[in-house]
Amino acid sequence: MQDLITVTKILLRERKDVWLSIVFGSLAGLAAVGLFASSGYLISEAALTPPLYTLTLMIVLIEVFGVSRAGTRYVERLVSHRATFKMLANVRTYFYERLVPKAATLTSSHRSGELLARVVGDVETLQHFFLRVLYPPLVMAAVFICTLLFSAYFSPWIALILVAGLLVSGFVLPGLFALSKQREAARLREIRGQLGAETTEYLSGFRDLKIHQQLEKKEAQVLERSYDYMEKQAKETKRRIFQDGVQALAANLVTWLVVLSGAYLVITGDLHGVYLAMLVMISIMVFETAVPMATFANYSEESWHAASRLFSVAGNDAGESSPAAEKVTEPFKKAPAISAEQVAYTFAAEPRPAIRDVSVQLPAGSKTAVVGPSGSGKSVLLHVLAGVYPAEQGKVDYDDIPLAAIAEDARWASMNMVLQANHFFYGTIRDNLRIANEKASPEEMLQALRNVQLEHMSLSAEVQEKGANLSGGEKQRLALARTFLKKAPLWLLDEPFSSLDSWTTRQLKTELFTKAAGGTLLLVSHSLTGLEEMDQILVMEAGKVVEAGHYDALIAKKGYFYELKAIEDEIVL
Repeated sequence: MQDLITVTKILLRERKDVWLSIVFGSLAGLAAVGLFASSGYLISEAALTPPLYTLTLMIVLIEVFGVSRAGTRYVERLVSHRATFKMLANVRTYFYERLVPKAATLTSSHRSGELLARVVGDVETLQHFFLRVLYPPLVMAAVFICTLLFSAYFSPWIALILVAGLLVSGFVLPGLFALSKQREAARLREIRGQLGAETTEYLSGFRDLKIHQQLEKKEAQVLERSYDYMEKQAKETKRRIFQDGVQALAANLVTWLVVLSGAYLVITGDLHGVYLAMLVMISIMVFETAVPMATFANYSEESWHAASRLFSVAGNDAGESSPAAEKVTEPFKKAPAISAEQVAYTFAAEPRPAIRDVSVQLPAGSKTAVVGPSGSGKSVLLHVLAGVYPAEQGKVDYDDIPLAAIAEDARWASMNMVLQANHFFYGTIRDNLRIANEKASPEEMLQALRNVQLEHMSLSAEVQEKGANLSGGEKQRLALARTFLKKAPLWLLDEPFSSLDSWTTRQLKTELFTKAAGGTLLLVSHSLTGLEEMDQILVMEAGKVVEAGHYDALIAKKGYFYELKAIEDEIVL
């Protein structure tokens, strides 16, 4: 429920349009009831040959109600849909701002296709929240209250019949339909998420599926999910049509009950006959405002589930306070010292922590290497120190400032990062370099390319989606060129030379140490060659730091690092 309350608060940012749509929707409903009531009264009164001025007055009144109905309905549609579109924009912005900081960790707990289904499909579902959940009961209540008071003046019994009809068509039937739909709705949402995930995997892994001759099998799975989803959607559509039909049937039955009861009251003298047609016409029109209530419970449940699914990904920070004044908003001008005490991190659904009880000190301006076998937690430690992965326990400080107290923009602006998998955008080399420094001149970009031995590349050279036309080594060097352009004081590099030959690696390391002189550098590496220049080396095993020290000290110690180095030298030789 807290999730829908938050969505309501987002909606009420457009409170002017919200209230205008409710007011004009109510006026449109009342104008429609007035139009039909006047028509019914005019038909009955005309049969009694009343004075001409009476007929003229009623005709004018009907024209006024007719024009008012059209005008107010137009304004209501305009402002209600404007409020809905603005709400969707606000919702998308709200969730985007909360998803971006968690982007690096989301794929470890959610399939990318499922995430897409939530962020796109569930946000689209919330477009019905105002038009189908909040708006209908408010308008129906306003129209019914006015209509019942008017009807009760002529016949309290007819008013009671209308109340009973309202309870049945507005609450009892929608409630019963909602109860019968809950299981199917949950299944439909599940299948939609599975279809999104399967389709994304099919498209992303097309080449590998083709290579391993599994393309047809995967395609069959996607088609099976698609057919299942279409079948469930068809059943859902039929269900809603049936609900609308039952709702209309209930309204018509109420109208017939009004006709029969009104006729009896006319016979007994409790109701003047001239008002019977008017009350019947009122009963016909007033239940039009109750028609949207047929799907109220369904849309309400869908909105609740959509909000819950979105907040389960993005988190609901309603009520939390993190004043901007308490955050460090300026990037670090000088190289910061980094310290971590007893930090740990565990991936979602993993039985064991990726790192645990890790304490490290990176003095300002120092160069630190993190080494160890695959799966020892080197990359995870880098991500935790960068704030990409939140530490589950312990703390990380930059110059004795808690990492959580540093604004994200300030933190990222202070870092030069190269990860194992770097993203490259469709466009040109210039476009992919400019994201590191928008103010960089063409000459600075060309110099950065020369520094990483990519001088053969033109700034206007095309880069395909995800850098498909670049080799692994070119991707790593282009990512390193970005860091040279950014010129931040903190360098966090995860296997930046793994796809390069030994000669190129040696040249780029020399260039890197020159560029990073005076900065705080953390280098994750599988290779143990060329680490003599590092100020300290952290050796990891099974998620813990088992050794730490300078290269010469670790070799002299003849411990775990010494054994790793001996194995590497033996393999190389």
